[in-house]
Amino acid sequence: MAANTNNQELSNLPYIPLEPFTGTDPAGGDALVEDLNVWYQAGDISFMIMSTAFVLLMIPGVGFFYSGLARRKSALSLIWLSVMAAAVSTFQWFFWGYSLTFSHSAGPFIGDLSNFGFRNVLAHPSVASSRIPDLLFAVYQGMFSAITIALATGAVAERGRMLPCVIFMFLWLTVVYDAVACWTWNPSGWSNKMGGLDFAGGTPVHIASGAAALAYSMMLGKRRGHGTHELNYRPHNVTHIVIGTVFLWVGWFGFNAGSALAANMRAIMAAVVTNLSACVGGITWCVLDYRLERKWSTVGFCSGVVAGLVAITPGSGYVPVWAAVPCGIMGASFANYATKLKFLLRIDDALDIFAVHGIGGLVGNICTAFFATNTITRLDGVSSIKGGWLDHNWIQLPIQLADSFAGGAYSFVLTCAILFILNLIPGLHLRASEESEILGIDDAEIGEFAYDYVELTREVLNDVEGDNMSSYSAEQPIHQGQGRYGVAISSGMPREKIVNMSMPLTNHRMYGQGSADHAQ
Repeated sequence: MAANTNNQELSNLPYIPLEPFTGTDPAGGDALVEDLNVWYQAGDISFMIMSTAFVLLMIPGVGFFYSGLARRKSALSLIWLSVMAAAVSTFQWFFWGYSLTFSHSAGPFIGDLSNFGFRNVLAHPSVASSRIPDLLFAVYQGMFSAITIALATGAVAERGRMLPCVIFMFLWLTVVYDAVACWTWNPSGWSNKMGGLDFAGGTPVHIASGAAALAYSMMLGKRRGHGTHELNYRPHNVTHIVIGTVFLWVGWFGFNAGSALAANMRAIMAAVVTNLSACVGGITWCVLDYRLERKWSTVGFCSGVVAGLVAITPGSGYVPVWAAVPCGIMGASFANYATKLKFLLRIDDALDIFAVHGIGGLVGNICTAFFATNTITRLDGVSSIKGGWLDHNWIQLPIQLADSFAGGAYSFVLTCAILFILNLIPGLHLRASEESEILGIDDAEIGEFAYDYVELTREVLNDVEGDNMSSYSAEQPIHQGQGRYGVAISSGMPREKIVNMSMPLTNHRMYGQGSADHAQ
């Protein structure tokens, strides 16, 4: 009887005795004087650290996804840009990015430099949630900055120089991302005060990166041979696309569920709708492509998964489970048809970043206006909103549209301005030379390759140039100089023609485009 009484008394005690935050120090306190852990749940801390690692996993996922869609001779450059984006954005975020976005004394458009160099970023409750400290919130949100610029830099595929792109990363994050993220997520931001709903990055991440990619593609110009048979090819490595999709899919759990900023029921709901929307999006895109080609496209399925993930992102912490189905269907459908926009705009968006992320993010913001409800928001025990159309809050739709178009327009215009200025600086011209584009960005800019076949081609070229083969005709098969795909090579053939012969020229499908694109 006494044992039962003791067990009941123990069960009524809090698992971790929390204390209310009472510090006045800007950093939250002095670890030499007091225990800085007593204000936070260990479970929330653990959950957010794990979510941070999941979002980091998305960055190489973007690299593999983009690499698989490109040609072999430029495959490594896109992986390189993705991992370099993580490095550049992490330094920028530490230097002043976090302060410009989430300083406690921020204005309606951008923050100040009160947290420059992570100054006073330690144990004070974060600006977004009192359940986690500033330092943890800073490292988590830093991953959002990294994934955003990694998405945008895919626009340089196969014809952009690396150095100007790296400098662009730092400048774009400072001028564009930090401002858009501040007005969306900082409680002082104009969109946040207006009532804009964006749980995990519909505008700051997807619309901003999609618009930036469109602007970068326009400023770079079309790839060599665009609109001709020379660029009518398939993604070179579908396995890379699948691997990248899996990394993104898994990482998106940290991206959306982690945006609850605590281990609670709202985080669980965000995880559920994220996975459901991804599955529905993949099926939708795959069926849309099958309607045209009678083929069950793997690339199409992966593209649909990403589109479904994009569409659910802004509403993942606001919408009920069933809403993930229309979000996935509409996100994948609109993104699929938006792949045709680049032909109307006459812009060579090589990886269809604007279609999937720009249009997908816009669809997600609109779906949030329809399906957001305070019932789901209150699952964290503290948050409350007016809701969307499910709660008869009709004004939410124009608010979402205002936030979306403001973020997209701001990103597009400022991206063009940054690139225009960079291109005027000696040594920072954006476009690779024609010779570099022919050889491939991997060879010209990195000197390393994603595949051994490139070294094999180099050896064949050296052998051909070193041998006296004048007695053979261009049409006669030559075993010593035979190309990768059985094409005869002669010493009299131009180097450009030999390099091009090492690449297969077949039908190409970017992001799972339908056969209508092949006719373009």
